Amino acid sequence: MGYRRLLDAMGVVPRTISDYRRVPFLPVRLFKEYDLKSVKDGAVTKAITSSGTTGQQVSKIYLDRDAAALQTRTLSKIVGSYLGKARFPMVIIDHAGVTRNRAIFSARGAGVRGFSMFGRDKVHALDENMELDVRGLEAFLEKHEGQRIFLFGFTYIIWQHFHGALQQSSYRPDLSHGILIHGGGWKSMAASAVTPADFKRALEEVSGLREAYDYYGMVEQTGTIHMECESGYLHPSVFGDVIIRRHGDFSEADVGEAGIIQVLSLLPTSYPGHSLLTEDEGVVLGEDDCACGRRGKYFRVLGRLKDAEIRGCSDTYAANHA
Repeated sequence: MGYRRLLDAMGVVPRTISDYRRVPFLPVRLFKEYDLKSVKDGAVTKAITSSGTTGQQVSKIYLDRDAAALQTRTLSKIVGSYLGKARFPMVIIDHAGVTRNRAIFSARGAGVRGFSMFGRDKVHALDENMELDVRGLEAFLEKHEGQRIFLFGFTYIIWQHFHGALQQSSYRPDLSHGILIHGGGWKSMAASAVTPADFKRALEEVSGLREAYDYYGMVEQTGTIHMECESGYLHPSVFGDVIIRRHGDFSEADVGEAGIIQVLSLLPTSYPGHSLLTEDEGVVLGEDDCACGRRGKYFRVLGRLKDAEIRGCSDTYAANHA
């Protein structure tokens, strides 16, 4: 298969690798150029495409039944450490149409579907025109008054269509009992000079929301996300790792040294996505000493590498609707 040919071309013999840091990484861009899968075509049950701006190539990730189930279980364990085992009434800050095609759908739809398993009695905060459904949200919050609420959405969409709509109106929903998980879109946010602190502060001003956690992830490693902690740093889960590589020779950078983010995951079994070199720049800030009390590395994403194309769910949406 394609992955075998890549390893042969690099002179890599898999059985001789004893340290996961030496597992060869693939540039994520390869998934735009080639159909890379580790199972026969007949075993594929789902294909997920990355977001892409108009005219841009997209990645396509192929899952068989076992890989899809493993990703779902892993996402449940990672997010469950923040939400607990209970399923809360859920506000999806998007419109209902993003999940309609269950066989082939975008990373945005996959994200909504994946996180929906943590909620119950769901409501979509936006209608098909991406406008705030005030009446529907009011009815939902009245029904669940005083209860813990789970909210999910993509960062730029939340900023543009949820926060933006509330800021321009007199409606102030009470989300003081809510917990928001969001991801993607920071390139577009940075272009508008909106920092993560600005984002959280602005949401609290229009809705009373005090708990908001970002995550770092990508369609090429669906299910393996790196969650933001209470101290504002991202943490790899036990199912994967993050390594920062130097630009010049791809050697491992020191703590506090910026470089290219490599992501590793145990989950991809139907395609060779277990070791990927991203197009993002980041820095590991420490290990086993984060103020939140979680063990392991903690890191920060600094942004896209220069000349890397926009590819996140929210960033792509922003580019297509600029």
